[in-house]
Amino acid sequence: MSEMARPTIALCGAGMIAAVHAACADELGLRVVAVASRTRERAAQLAEPFRAAVVDYVDLVGSVDVVVVATPPERHAADSLALLAAGTTVLVEKPLCRTLAEADALVEAAARHDGRLLYGENLAYAPLVQQVVQMLPALGELTHVEIRALQGLPTWGAFTTDEWGGGALFDLGVHPLAVGLLVANAAGHGRPRAVSARLRGGVGHASDEHAEVCLHYANGPAVQVVASWQWDADPLWDMQVAGARGVVRAELLPAPELEHNGEQLPVRRAQARVATLGDLGYIDQLRDLVAVWRTAAKPLMTAAFGREVLQVAIAAYASAGRDGVQVALPYKGPRDLTALQTWRRS
Repeated sequence: MSEMARPTIALCGAGMIAAVHAACADELGLRVVAVASRTRERAAQLAEPFRAAVVDYVDLVGSVDVVVVATPPERHAADSLALLAAGTTVLVEKPLCRTLAEADALVEAAARHDGRLLYGENLAYAPLVQQVVQMLPALGELTHVEIRALQGLPTWGAFTTDEWGGGALFDLGVHPLAVGLLVANAAGHGRPRAVSARLRGGVGHASDEHAEVCLHYANGPAVQVVASWQWDADPLWDMQVAGARGVVRAELLPAPELEHNGEQLPVRRAQARVATLGDLGYIDQLRDLVAVWRTAAKPLMTAAFGREVLQVAIAAYASAGRDGVQVALPYKGPRDLTALQTWRRS
């Protein structure tokens, strides 16, 4: 990063994804000055390598330039709203929040504060995803789009609890849903008119571990999305896009790969000491966040886009609760329910 003004950065949350953002800040020569967490022990572990202060959540409000909100989803809205009101530039991790009412509040607050909220969809910044999007015109009229995120059930965190708000689709599935929305929009298909979904739960909890979702468009093929925590092999995140003039297949995990009509192509890679941080878009995401802080530029990933992803996900839970029937978009259901509550009450 150039010698232009550099923001001070704090981490609201001290879990795995907060550590990813800390590593990206270090990659870009940015200073992490404070870490807040529910437990001071976790905060101290993350803060120590960066010589950052260990603070309480409230201490971050108005004290630093940029804050990454990586707390559990039930805190996302409250933490982000308090920081925005204090003039802080905020990156809020996915999922944006737990309910559409909270999402509405975040979109409104971002508008009041010069759009200084970036929604944390790192795959929108991934060089390989952008490469696929740029190849779409060469494929002609699209006939098939499928994006998958398959991995094992996380062994940490509270992902399968009611407090989290949703399971595999809500937490993991927002990644492929976002990519599907971006691909369809780039191909000129606009917004989806409906969504249908099937969910499968796990043993010992009442959350979903496997989701198969279909985004239906008035103009263009359906977009198929699979998100699963019931995958025993190494993580597999991939996508396939077919058109009248060809097929593209891309793989993000376990390693970036790209094929066009069966021929392997060079993959665009980000320059980074830790390659995965660049390949999955985290470094360019942080660059965008700094640009938002510096110039109030509109981020690539806005609060409004985060709300769009969340409403598709919640509508998918409503569909799954009704045996997979199509649910119209924009979603007209209750805005004060979490994804799990929507699934159970539909």
